[in-house]
Amino acid sequence: MLRIFCLFCFLSLLPEPPGAFGSSTARPVAELRIADERGDHGPPNPFRHYPRGSGFVRMSWVFDSLLWKDRDGLVPALARSWSWNERKTACTFELWPEARWHDGRPLTAEDVAFSIDYYRRHPYGWADVSVVARAEVHDARRVTLHLARSYAPFLAEIGGTLPILPRHIWEPVDDPLSFDAPEAFIGSGPFRFRDFDKVRGSYLFEAFPDYYQGQPRVQRLIYLRSANPLISLANGQADLAAIRPEMAEALRRKGLTVIEESGGWVRKLMINHDKFPFSDRRFRQALAHAVDLQDLIAKSQRGFAAPASPGLLAPGHPFYNPSTRAYGHDPARARAFLAELGYRPDGAGVLRREGQALRLELLSSSIAVAGGSGGDRDGLILKQQLEAIGIQVELRVLEQAAADQRLARGAFDLALSGHGGIGGDPKILNEMILPNGDGAFNSARFDKNPELTLLLEKQLMEMDEEKRRALVFRIQELLAEELPALPLYYPANLSAYRPEKGISWYFTRGGLGKGVPIPQNKQALLP
Repeated sequence: MLRIFCLFCFLSLLPEPPGAFGSSTARPVAELRIADERGDHGPPNPFRHYPRGSGFVRMSWVFDSLLWKDRDGLVPALARSWSWNERKTACTFELWPEARWHDGRPLTAEDVAFSIDYYRRHPYGWADVSVVARAEVHDARRVTLHLARSYAPFLAEIGGTLPILPRHIWEPVDDPLSFDAPEAFIGSGPFRFRDFDKVRGSYLFEAFPDYYQGQPRVQRLIYLRSANPLISLANGQADLAAIRPEMAEALRRKGLTVIEESGGWVRKLMINHDKFPFSDRRFRQALAHAVDLQDLIAKSQRGFAAPASPGLLAPGHPFYNPSTRAYGHDPARARAFLAELGYRPDGAGVLRREGQALRLELLSSSIAVAGGSGGDRDGLILKQQLEAIGIQVELRVLEQAAADQRLARGAFDLALSGHGGIGGDPKILNEMILPNGDGAFNSARFDKNPELTLLLEKQLMEMDEEKRRALVFRIQELLAEELPALPLYYPANLSAYRPEKGISWYFTRGGLGKGVPIPQNKQALLP
């Protein structure tokens, strides 16, 4: 609370903003700075960016996909038009004739076909090209992607997420993970990559003057690492930053524009269901009743969050099932489930089974919740709540990368994690549930319910939207019963920016690419 009070005091001393910028919206901006706490999100190319949304966004300035999103949905990117055949087994893309690579060479349909083949040999974790049977090049500007099977997320994933690679650069590259020559960052996006300082956590991008959609309105785009992005924003060192919700009103009074999104990011408790007692559904349901979500949100997020659905998708999602089972805070019911598993309290209230205390490890990491509103108190609060019903908890706090590595190896009991993507295509359910999902450390890797597994496979192949919605509704119901991971809350996700720059940032409906809930959409910087 002292930190928050000091920030309010700091903001009260700032000068008032300049007047309306009027015609400045048409003037090019020399430099625009974005601040965040982490800084290092990996080198911005498809094979080396950090596998979270912030790394994807930095890469997206440099590498374009066939489609992209504006505020409301898919729009042309490298492809100025696209069309399905009658049976929706093939989609034809017509490319912009003006599209160029950053080295000046023309971008052609051959590059698209090559990219599909290259990602087949060197998978890109954010898009599954195995759904494409073959790419048919008609001429320099037209290419048809024939599907190996019906695939409902095709446009969002292959069209709107997969970065297209320049064939003349990547064709001889056998190991893309170690390819770090300057040519590895030649893309077709609106900005050229100029510098990444891993130690300082800074990035420099420069506008590509020959961009096929017109030269960007910003000449230099800079990311800077800041221990406190809010202060960097308030004192003019940054022009855009994620903010804590309680600072929104003070920033608005100082003339900054505050934008908000919810339901695109989730904080959740990962559960190692491969070992007892976590392997028993009753134990997982006991955890759900033991956790007091309202108390957690009040203390960790100061009330600026909504309890998450056990079905993962948030109420604002078009496929959200309002009838999904909810778990209220009910310690007595939690103890009853645990009693069925043989756990009884001793004289000190500690739960024991066959003389052994119920003791587990809870991993917590320094992850930035929704890009800015920290969840660093979650571990301590959950420890207290679980110990209140007799479970002994050893809390271990790790850096985010270290915690992600342990999750990926399955070396944990319980672990706090979180991710975006839940506002995008419902394929996110497959990625966050199944063992072969692309979520890696965020995935529950759960395939113990045959009906759930079958429905997840079917929903990807269902091209009729209403039929697919029915499948996704049932998936949420089963997920809420099984609880391979426990969704906790959807944090309020806010950013603020300085409007005098003449750039209107926004949160994209459904998130960028596959659902990244970050308001750094390159469409905002285009003419």
